[in-house]
Amino acid sequence: MDKYLGKRLDGRYEIHELIGVGGMANVYRCTDTIDDREVAIKILKDEYLNNEEFIRRFKNESKAIAMLSHPNIVKVYDVSFGDMIQYIVMEYIDGITLKEYIDRQGIIEWKDVLHLTTQVLRALQHAHESGIVHRDIKPQNIMLLQDGTIKVTDFGIARFSDKATRTMTDQAIGSVHYIAPEQARGDVTDGKTDIYSVGVMLYEMLTGKLPFEGESAVTVALMQLQSTPKRPREVNPSIPVGLEQITMRAMEKQPSKRYTSAAEMLSDIERFRLNPSIKFNYGASFVDNQPTKYVGNIKRQKTEPARYAEEKKKPERLAEPEDIDEDDNIKEHSGAFYAVKGVIIAAVAVCLVFFVLALVRGFNSNQSKDVDVPQFTGKMLVEVKEDNPENFQFEIVSKYDESKSLGVVLAQEPAAGSMKVKSGSVIRLTVNSNEDEVNVPFFTSNYKQAEAEQALKEASLVPQVVLVENTKTPKDYVIGTFPAAGAKTPIGSTVYLYVSNGERAGTLEIPAVIGMNLSEAQNRLTELGATVEVVYDDESKDPRDTVLSSSPLPHGKIEKGLVVTLTVSSGSKDKSTVTVNVDLPSGVTDSLEMTVIVDGAVDSAQSKTVIPAYGATSALEFNGSGTSHVVIQLNGQVYREYTIDYTTGSVSTTTHEFIAPTEAATEAPTEYAEPTTEYVPEETSSEIYYNPDNQGNQDYGN
Repeated sequence: MDKYLGKRLDGRYEIHELIGVGGMANVYRCTDTIDDREVAIKILKDEYLNNEEFIRRFKNESKAIAMLSHPNIVKVYDVSFGDMIQYIVMEYIDGITLKEYIDRQGIIEWKDVLHLTTQVLRALQHAHESGIVHRDIKPQNIMLLQDGTIKVTDFGIARFSDKATRTMTDQAIGSVHYIAPEQARGDVTDGKTDIYSVGVMLYEMLTGKLPFEGESAVTVALMQLQSTPKRPREVNPSIPVGLEQITMRAMEKQPSKRYTSAAEMLSDIERFRLNPSIKFNYGASFVDNQPTKYVGNIKRQKTEPARYAEEKKKPERLAEPEDIDEDDNIKEHSGAFYAVKGVIIAAVAVCLVFFVLALVRGFNSNQSKDVDVPQFTGKMLVEVKEDNPENFQFEIVSKYDESKSLGVVLAQEPAAGSMKVKSGSVIRLTVNSNEDEVNVPFFTSNYKQAEAEQALKEASLVPQVVLVENTKTPKDYVIGTFPAAGAKTPIGSTVYLYVSNGERAGTLEIPAVIGMNLSEAQNRLTELGATVEVVYDDESKDPRDTVLSSSPLPHGKIEKGLVVTLTVSSGSKDKSTVTVNVDLPSGVTDSLEMTVIVDGAVDSAQSKTVIPAYGATSALEFNGSGTSHVVIQLNGQVYREYTIDYTTGSVSTTTHEFIAPTEAATEAPTEYAEPTTEYVPEETSSEIYYNPDNQGNQDYGN
């Protein structure tokens, strides 16, 4: 069970579930109890708290993102770098990685590719302009939200562009399928390094394949340095030529031939978007999959180094007959020789990487306490790795002994009690096994957590349970593993076991309320158990009370009772003036009292006396937003009703017949006398009362 689940960091951040496992840190979904919002918290793993290199990278990430403010870059809200725990509080993103999306879709429609790539480039443009190079752009580090928005994440190995170095440890960081050639060599990196990685992603989205794939990371790295990929249109002929050209220019081996900036690449993408039949004048360097390379004169290289160096600066060209010395054939080697040589160089480079890392580990171990070497021989390997309070690093060697149980430690070096070592030191264990790697077992949804854990231990693998919210799989049953079932993994390695934790009790899914009227959206949310907070946007041109966005986003899940913030149009930018010409009744010669009622309230400014004989219409002006209901009364009779839409300026009319007064109607009935007005003493009453039962006027003041 993860030790952080259910805990509260710094009295503020409640940790609910593990949502991501990385090489140096884990990511959790949390609630910020002060700001009352969901956040993601990346916590550095305990084993790296004393590792200066990983701490540098972790701090580098927080500094890099904190400097940036862009809608396509994940936001950082808070950081903490204590001795016992180091974490970064970030924007919580409810979505999937671009890699997951590519895996689901295979080949992505090129119009969608443009939409996704444009957002990535805008994020990189902002980062590069701030002096930050990401250096690990890949689909796994890009989140895709439900509305199609891209968020670039994981600036863990980002560097400020003016501080780029040529360290082997940095060279080894990053996904080898997406790194630029200069990054694979350990050369200086800049914004063009990120451009190359974007080109690889473009290639992958358009073709459904990576440009280079090999049996090992070293093989792929060598291909990045030396090989030319197939043209995208060879894999997917439906790709427009212009988009293929953009992709291949971004993937040029030499940085000087790539786009100089994300802005320049965005410019060409926009030109292509406006004219998909466009062809760019980049030259044809990328068309030939095996272009002829200039072969330098080896003899001249040795005897005339200065002249040879000058010639190497010239553009590549076909070798002319006079350039070739007869002795050259004796000195040159076959292509296989250079391939083997390249592999050896790469292997040496990898060894250097591990040597440097070993030095770093050794330096850190010097800061650790001295402890006796424990007794590991006779114990099960899984037991040893699960109970490792001194954080020893284990080097596993396999040896098969049929008389012993599989997975038991046969020997150790140093021997138990033979010496004192630093905590965190490397211990060599010989484990009873007939192979160095084992397959991760297959688990169906019928496996319970305990059964799966036992099966992994029997395979000499160390299970680490990750609880996952899941509505389809029953609680405590297995959902999957990482590495995936069937994958080869070294004995003694950790396998993450994803187990259903069921659906969170008391949760609700945010409905899609964007575009609704505020009252309707509030009703929907309150019925589900959410508390609604409203923020008005004065810049929106939408009608008043139109819901513009929600936080969390639609389809996100929150605990019941938590606040959902709705951003709503105030309508201030939606106000307009509409003129209504009221047609007056014909054949009426007397004056009439017009009363104007707007949305149930009398508009005294526009209410007036009208004389139809003097004018057939009366113009009224109404200013507002959204819609209004206007009622026109003539002498107390409802005469016209208007529904005004201020957004469109349209007016709909409902007509009522006006009954003009006649002489018979104005004569009082014989049994009643016409009321008269008399003086009423101020101290008695200020009103005249009409009493029909007395058939006359009564002066209640006398």
